[in-house]
Amino acid sequence: MPKCDAEKNQPKLGVFKFTSCDGCQLSLLNLEDDLLALGQALDIAYFPEASSKMNPGPYDLALVEGAITTEEDAHRIRSVREQTKVLVTIGACATSGGIQALRNWADVDSFKQVVYPSPHYIHSLKTSTPISEHVHVDFELWGCPIDKGQLLRVITDLLAGVQPQVPVESVCLECKRRGNVCVMVAKGLACLGPVTRAGCGAICPSMGRDCYGCFGPTEGARKGPGFPPNTTSLANYFHSGLQLIPVDVLRRFRGINGYASSFKQESERWDKKT
Repeated sequence: MPKCDAEKNQPKLGVFKFTSCDGCQLSLLNLEDDLLALGQALDIAYFPEASSKMNPGPYDLALVEGAITTEEDAHRIRSVREQTKVLVTIGACATSGGIQALRNWADVDSFKQVVYPSPHYIHSLKTSTPISEHVHVDFELWGCPIDKGQLLRVITDLLAGVQPQVPVESVCLECKRRGNVCVMVAKGLACLGPVTRAGCGAICPSMGRDCYGCFGPTEGARKGPGFPPNTTSLANYFHSGLQLIPVDVLRRFRGINGYASSFKQESERWDKKT
């Protein structure tokens, strides 16, 4: 991605929304003063959440929020990819399909019959899938919502021509840094912290609650980036050590990031036991 050249030839930023709650776009707006600085380094050409100015591409950088849940979504993301040099997905919906990916294990047509008085007007895919299943993604930023500090770092790294680096270790390390007592050991809570990537600041354990995996599966820190976490060991402990029945173990992994590969595989392993 090219560096900023004063006020000329500023890199063009596009921010796009698909099926999501807008929370990750709000994290961008919550940068406040830093957003003003970014506005001087970038041409924020397309960001409907913040401005009625919607300039066409091509874009140097696209931030994409949301999952692909309709045929229109699938067509539009291909168009965005064609117009973009660097595409970054932001948030659980864009990176793993989001909470709406629970439909992937269910009968969507029966849901429509129950929820909508005129279900024939609802045109949706039977699955909710991450952006990466449809187009090439240059970088994924996890979270529900994303951490605004991580977002700022990714954008500034890209502006500087540097490959972004964000934590891949587990939430447990954040708990240690904050001096938190382990809620799994002390309270017997089924905490996903050991297999969830850092980035949230261990918000839930710091409040005495168990982590529910909103930053997605960590990359196995002991073996290095690219290795899946040991979800099987943790799930077995939930069952044998904390006495969770199989369906409750399944539910622990089938949440906000339930369609992420390692969480998906673990939930399906326990689905066979229910």
